[in-house]
Amino acid sequence: MTRTRRAAPRLPLAPLALVLAAAVTLVGCGGRATTHHKPGTSHQEDTGSSGTLLPARDEAGHRLRELPATDAPTVRADALPDSEGGWNVHLVVERFRFTPESTGGAALPGRGHARLLIDGKETARLYGPWGYVPPGAHTLTVRLHADDHTVWAVAGAPVQATLRLGTGPTTSGPGRATSPPVVSPSATSPSPRPTASPVPAPGRTVTLTITGKTVAPPPSRIELKKGERLTLRVTGDRADTVHVHGYDRELPLTPGTPATLTLTVDRTGLFEVETHESGLVLTQLVVR
Repeated sequence: MTRTRRAAPRLPLAPLALVLAAAVTLVGCGGRATTHHKPGTSHQEDTGSSGTLLPARDEAGHRLRELPATDAPTVRADALPDSEGGWNVHLVVERFRFTPESTGGAALPGRGHARLLIDGKETARLYGPWGYVPPGAHTLTVRLHADDHTVWAVAGAPVQATLRLGTGPTTSGPGRATSPPVVSPSATSPSPRPTASPVPAPGRTVTLTITGKTVAPPPSRIELKKGERLTLRVTGDRADTVHVHGYDRELPLTPGTPATLTLTVDRTGLFEVETHESGLVLTQLVVR
């Protein structure tokens, strides 16, 4: 007796295509991570796998994100009296870089920005190593934040450096959160009084030339009034990008060709203008 083998039922083409598409989707779900949180989640919820998100918060309500001491960044702050009053603050960081281009994104170790707290009150953010503090005797705290605005922490304490501003050069100690803040003694002499600076004419134009590692005229500070328009005209001898910190404006350079960037300085503080590739400081903008 001969048995007849039944043919296997054929799936319709449309459902089969859907099954294959789903399989491809599952295989491809391990794509690169995004720095933007999903709809309905906060930055902290979306990036909670970076370090350990602690329930503790700083004075401004930002949650602490803890890392092992071996992986955490460190910060040291140096403060030098400004010739016209106030203080120029310089940050020295390790295992950390400033990332203004990804602020508001995911908390990635070794990235973010700094915040200045004067007498316990948050007053400014820094997206580069330089900042400015108004005249007077103050307690200054520099604190490192992740791109999602949480605070990098070690052993439950923020990664920060604290120093006392009086007169004369002032330097904080190593700014890892595991050690208590280092406070340098303030001088007994009165703090310098600010000197009125001349009101600059509107529409300032600054021309800079880069030759190798040399900038002409040499890097200096440009005093500007808030709301003033500034035009930077830069000529370099190699391909590079000029970056105005704090304003997040960039200017690509083509060798031998002058490039122009115009912006309105609507934020007060001290901001560096530097090149990305060669790492040259071209000038500093002091906006009052």
